[in-house]
Amino acid sequence: MMTTKDAREHMEVLKATHEGVLSLGKIELECHVLEGGRRIFSSRGLLSAFNLKTDQKDQPRVLRGFLEKIRFISLPHKELSNPLTSPIKFKRIGKGGLLANGYSAELLPEICNAVLSLQNNYLLPVEYRPAAVQGRIILNALAKVGIIALVDEATGYQEIRDRNALQAILDKYLRKEYAAWAKRFPDEFYMEMFRLKGWEWKGMKVNRPSVVGTYTYDIVYNRLAPGVLKELQSKNPPVGNGKRVVRHHQWLTDDIGHPALSYHLFALVALMKTSTDWKQFHRNLKRAFPVLGDQLEFNIENGDN
Repeated sequence: MMTTKDAREHMEVLKATHEGVLSLGKIELECHVLEGGRRIFSSRGLLSAFNLKTDQKDQPRVLRGFLEKIRFISLPHKELSNPLTSPIKFKRIGKGGLLANGYSAELLPEICNAVLSLQNNYLLPVEYRPAAVQGRIILNALAKVGIIALVDEATGYQEIRDRNALQAILDKYLRKEYAAWAKRFPDEFYMEMFRLKGWEWKGMKVNRPSVVGTYTYDIVYNRLAPGVLKELQSKNPPVGNGKRVVRHHQWLTDDIGHPALSYHLFALVALMKTSTDWKQFHRNLKRAFPVLGDQLEFNIENGDN
């Protein structure tokens, strides 16, 4: 049963303070930041994202039917599944108070997962098969980047974003004090790097070229989360001999930082194994795990995922 507070919040219409278009290859998502910092996609953006083609007059019905279908898939959070059929009313910038419908940005990957789950269980209607293709492309594009950071970049909101928002991310990933050393990087990571670079592998006990550290910063720490590498370099600077007192990973938290590192390394090794040389690997890396601010490159027409 909806409370008075819920009803008041449901009826509240917020104004967009920033707007932009998030481009993922040929997929374009109209996005907005509302008063108070809430990030949303417009209903028109969602229609485009999942290749739901219709005339403008019929857009609400088509999108409503699509979201009604996937809402029955078990989503991880009730607060995410409920808004699927309750769009956010907001005022666009410079549209004279004209109301538009939007959906929370955090819903996008959940919708993609629900569509793919339907497809995997042979429950996806034929007319939504293109949506499954789009969903897979979107998930790959968003991998390890963070949907909030992408919306902020597309709208220009990151220029005035509260420092506390970034600090909240860093607090999840990084410790206040470093922990005791423990092996975090699998041998396979370095073996694959040597293979792709065409270097002779002599085992883990042999000192590695200094450039290996530079590569590690780029392909690992720089792609974990926004600001993590910069903060690590601040917390763990080189000392007099040019070396650091501890390894960067000793600053990562046990609950968020280390699991994120393990997942990322696992994905990197898999990506390395599918590449024939360093150039191909780095090209694939930029597409799968782009650094915030890098231009995304996707070959959508060829089904590259």
